Amino acid sequence: MSSSSSSKLQSPINGKFITILSIDGGGIRGLIPATILEYLESQLQELDGKDARLADYFDIITGTSTGGLVTAMLTAPNKDNRPLFAAKDIKPFYLEHGPNIFPQNNMILIGSMIKGWKFLTGPKYNGKYLRRVIKEKLGETKLHETLTNVVIPTFDIKNMQPTIFSTFEAKKHSIMNAKLSDICIGTSAAPTYLPAHNFQTQNEDGKFHEFNLIDGAIAANNPTLIAINEATKQIFERTPYFKNFKEMKPTNYGKFLVLSIGTGSAKLEHKYDAKIASNWGIFGWLTGGGSNPIIDAFADASDDMVDYHISVIFQSVDSQKHYLRIQDDTLSGADSTVDISTKENMNKLVEIGTNVLKKPVSRVNLQTGLFEQCKKDGGTNEEALKEFAKLLSEEKKIRNFKSSPTDES
Repeated sequence: MSSSSSSKLQSPINGKFITILSIDGGGIRGLIPATILEYLESQLQELDGKDARLADYFDIITGTSTGGLVTAMLTAPNKDNRPLFAAKDIKPFYLEHGPNIFPQNNMILIGSMIKGWKFLTGPKYNGKYLRRVIKEKLGETKLHETLTNVVIPTFDIKNMQPTIFSTFEAKKHSIMNAKLSDICIGTSAAPTYLPAHNFQTQNEDGKFHEFNLIDGAIAANNPTLIAINEATKQIFERTPYFKNFKEMKPTNYGKFLVLSIGTGSAKLEHKYDAKIASNWGIFGWLTGGGSNPIIDAFADASDDMVDYHISVIFQSVDSQKHYLRIQDDTLSGADSTVDISTKENMNKLVEIGTNVLKKPVSRVNLQTGLFEQCKKDGGTNEEALKEFAKLLSEEKKIRNFKSSPTDES
């Protein structure tokens, strides 16, 4: 078996699980999941060799906004048809390019005036550097070329509805087979921070389809549920990737093995309250507390509702250990923002990512809705990721052993 064929993840037809990796949105806070993913990939490399990559183990990798960019970097092919970026390369990418994507004004008074004026007259950042570096890294690569299936949510403001880009759909409908660079620019276009993105695709009949996209966080900052739904839909339709996956019913959540990684939140900081917010107008909802309260509220609500729903489902089918959510809700001040890209703050975000590995595994309490430490057999996130890596490695070996030339993947 060739190196490329042995690296490629076979269809789950012969496996035990459908494997999903999900990465939240959060701007420069993408450094947190980048640090966690580097650890996970290192564990896979200890088990299966230094060439192991995350795309070799997950049926679906999904991400919103900054998570969408990480998704593309992990799954876009290089000239050798291997992932363009290893997980260890994501963190240096953010550290190098973050200050130019979100340029900071060192003059505090002038910077505050400029920030306030820009919130009223246009996006805070022009997005030119972000667009240039994304196009430079991802080139002409299209969605159907990803090394494993990806799912990236965006929101189309012309049609006022979510637009979900997936490798499955790109292979069926050419109008959805957009360039990865366009998808990443679109899903990252957070309102008030970066400009909306317009582009077109063309189908086999020469007809054009227009997209007018903003941040996928409007639809789902935590895209885990969207990825599960996408897989369920493909199973229901008996698409080639899930061909003959007869024992899997669309509602059998026990067959999913899911890792969901957040970018942190400031939930425990209690940054806002009704007494303060009752006096806010448009400007207050956009800049209150030195952040963007309306965007923060949308993102945190999406994260928690998805986590709550999936936790309930997995607990109801007694598969709690098949769903691992890693999130830190103790952020505060600068590290809770999406765009402070100073060296000091970026290093702090890396430190937060490292520290969250040492924290105990936590799950949503079904009675209170709060994120609480698992009291029984929880261990730390680091320990849980080691076990998760073992499950991924075992799953891949099972599929490779049982696969045959007639299997479609």
